[in-house]
Formats: sequence, C-alpha cells, structure tokens
Amino acid sequence: MGCWRGPSPVLACLLLLHPLPSPACPTACRCSSGEADCREHALREVPQSLLTNTSTLWLGYNFIVVLGPRSFPPLPGLLLLSLPHNHLGLIHSQALVGLGALRELDLSNNHLTVLTPEIFLPLTSLAVLNLGSNRLAELDPGVLRALPQLQALHLQDNPWVCSCGILPLWRWLRHNREKVREKSLLLCRAPEQLNKYPIMAFGNESFRQCQETSLSAQQYITFLIIGPFSFMASIFFCTFVGSSIVIYHNLRREPHFWRRSRICRGR
Repeated sequence: MGCWRGPSPVLACLLLLHPLPSPACPTACRCSSGEADCREHALREVPQSLLTNTSTLWLGYNFIVVLGPRSFPPLPGLLLLSLPHNHLGLIHSQALVGLGALRELDLSNNHLTVLTPEIFLPLTSLAVLNLGSNRLAELDPGVLRALPQLQALHLQDNPWVCSCGILPLWRWLRHNREKVREKSLLLCRAPEQLNKYPIMAFGNESFRQCQETSLSAQQYITFLIIGPFSFMASIFFCTFVGSSIVIYHNLRREPHFWRRSRICRGR
C-alpha cells in the first residue's frame, strides 16, 4: 500500500523490482563472485571488459601468442592469473603492469624461450610462479630476484642446456632449494652426454672450468679498453726511457769532448 502514496515511494519500489544493471561479463567468459572463467574459447587476446573486482582469471587453452604492453585492463584485486596451454611465446616488459596484487601466475605449457626481469617487476606480491613445460634453455636469475615474495617455483619439463650458461641459474637454485618444486624433473636436454641428467645433482666441481675461464661482458669490455691503452703506454714509456738514456750519455760525453779540445789547443 505504501508504495502508491507518491512518486518517490513508487520510484523506490520500481528500483527494488528492477535493480541497476551490473557491468557485463565478457561474452567469452563466465563470471561469478570475482571469478572470470575464459578457458577454451579460442581467444587470441585478453578480454578488456573484465570486471574490476575480478580476483581470479582463467585464460587457459586459448590461442594467445603475445602479451603486449598493458595487455590487461585495470584489475587491482587480481590474485590468480592462469594462462596455461596457450601459444604464448613473447611477453612484453609492460604486459603485467597494474597487477601488483597478483599472488599466483601460471604460464606453463607455452612456447616461452626468453624471459627478462623487467616483465616481473610489477608483481611485487607474487608468491607462486609456474614456468613448467615451456622452451626455456636458460633463465636469467635476475627474473627470480625481481620477485621478493616468491615462495614456490615450477621449472620442470624445459629443454635446459647444461653448459656454462646455466651456472647463474644453478647457483640460484642451490641457494633457494626450498622454493623449487619438482626438483627431480629439472633435467638437462643438452649436451647429448648430459641428456636427462638432473640439474640439482651438479656440484661445484661440475662448473670448475666455467668459473676459471668464463668472463662477463663487463670484463671483456675492460680488457678491450685496457689492452690497447697499455700497449700504447708501454711504447711511450720505452721511447721516453730510451731518449733519456741517449741524452744522458750525450751529456756525459760532452765535457770530455771539450777537455780534449782544450788539450789539443794547448799543444
């Protein structure tokens, strides 16, 4: 009865019967309670109309090849991002900007070959990273040091090349054993004589030759600069010393010459 006393109560009743529409979920996804399930829809990019309150985003089993700059809409509360079984081969250094709250990232079963620390710098809260079943032959440990909250790392089933180039990663793994999952599945793929050899089974002696002979790029540059400089400096030094010796001997011979001249004149 009270709903019909005036325009304001009528409007209130209509609003109760027809609440304001909420933001739409992407057509390729199913959304509920902060979760967006966008799996198996042949997506080639991240949907841009995701709800800002999304906390879990499933994007597995699609055809996403590249994550370009700012691939994700503003998702300040996103905690879990799952991207397995795509064709992901490249992640731009600005692709994950705005996902600072992210706690878990699954990039497994993709085509990743190279990762840089800049990619993960925005993920200051990331605790779980899955890079298993990619095409990683090496991994710059700077990528892992960019994740201060990292607690669990998955690296299994990658074609690791166990040469001197893997030494920095091996050092990081040795000092962070508690963070590495499926340690027994970190196997060398190359060289052939080390195929399927566990990386964690290496010891210091395995890399002795690398430690003795390997030089950093900075060291090579230093040698290239110092080498020619030292060569030219040695030439100038030798020239200076030689000239000084000649002048010294000439000065010593000159008084003797004048004495002989005076004796000859006296006669």
